[in-house]
Parts: sequence; structure tokens; C-alpha cells
Amino acid sequence: MKASKFLGFFTVVSLLTLNVACKESSNKEETDQTAETVEVADNTAEEAAEETRTGYKIGDVATDFSLKNTDGKNVALRDMADAKGYIVIFTCNHCPYAKAYEDRIIALDKKYKAKGYPVVAINPNNPEKMKDDSFEKMQERAKEKGFTFPYLLDDGQKIYPQYGATKTPHVYILQKTDNGNVVKYIGAIDDNYEDESAVEAKYVEDAVDALLAGKDVPVKETKAIGCSIKA
Repeated sequence: MKASKFLGFFTVVSLLTLNVACKESSNKEETDQTAETVEVADNTAEEAAEETRTGYKIGDVATDFSLKNTDGKNVALRDMADAKGYIVIFTCNHCPYAKAYEDRIIALDKKYKAKGYPVVAINPNNPEKMKDDSFEKMQERAKEKGFTFPYLLDDGQKIYPQYGATKTPHVYILQKTDNGNVVKYIGAIDDNYEDESAVEAKYVEDAVDALLAGKDVPVKETKAIGCSIKA
């Protein structure tokens, strides 16, 4: 009789334990599925935003701006009187893609500044959403890497929407003309952010070289690869 009662009790406990385990497994699966759904939705939203990107298009005239540099002084495109154009790059501190391109951005400025196409870097991120992209962190990064170009804060995030930038890094090459600063190229720096030695297409260099030679830009627009801008 005692053995029968014990067996019955053990059976009930086993069923209850199995039921709890099943519920926990079901909840975990639902949580995982929800996370996956959110991630897919975010990616889909970013892709859709890229496809419907607003802002400047090739041939548009870009308005000037005046933004605070890491040295505390405001910088405007018109301040660079000797420039023939500008390599405007929306970038930031925290993004792995942006970090991967930092040395290449420095090299672009060193190569083309003397030829009339200086780099102008702009951090478009909201520092309240991304603490590593605060103005103080920008100053630290510029000093640490030895930036040779202005690194500006898009305070209030008013400039990047005008351009239509969606990623960091995102490049806009402007040519100075009598009618204003005309957009000649939009997109990526090159075709391989992971390995500079494996780059096959140097989009920015090819574009600037063409402009300096008085030729048409061979590839006018590419897809920017990077982190989404934190608004």
C-alpha cells in the first residue's frame, strides 16, 4: 500500500515537473522567436529606408553648414577658400565599420587635401543614444588617431537628414562650382571594409581623380555599408 502511494506521488511530481519544463521551453522559444522577428524587422526597416533614401541626389547643390570641430571652433565649407571640392564623410567613434575605415580616411585627406579635395568628417549620431559618440569622446578619438581633418558634431542632427546619410561611414563628394557645391558621388569609400589589402574598387579615389582630371565620375553612387545612424 505504501509503495503504491509513493509511486502515485512520484508520478504526480514527475508530471508537474515535466509540465513546468515544457512551459519554460515554450516561453524561451517564444522569446527567441520574438527577438528574431524584431531583428528581422529592424533589418527590413533599414533596407527599406536605404531604398527610399531622401536627401541629396547626384547633381544636387549641397547647402553649406557651420558645425563645431573637436578644437572647439566652428567649421564651414566656405572657410576652405582654396578647395576645389570636398570629401564629406559621415562617420563616428563607436561603429566597427567607421573604425575600420579611419586609417583610410586619414590617407584620403593626406592624398587629396593638397590637391584641393579635403576630407570633412561629421558625426551624425545622437550622443544621448550613443555615449561613445559624445563631443568629448570625439575629441579623444581625434587626438588618439591623429586626425588631419575637421571632425564635426552634427549638433541637433540637422545636417545628415539634408544630405540623406543613413550609415556611418557614408560619403558625399562635392565639387565647388559657380552655382554651388554640386554632389558628384554618394556611397561607400571602397568595396571592402574588412580588408584594405583586398580592395578592388576605390570608389572615392576614382571619383576624385576623375574630377581633378576634368572627367566624368565613373561610378556615381554605391551602397554605403556601415552602422545605422542613431537618431
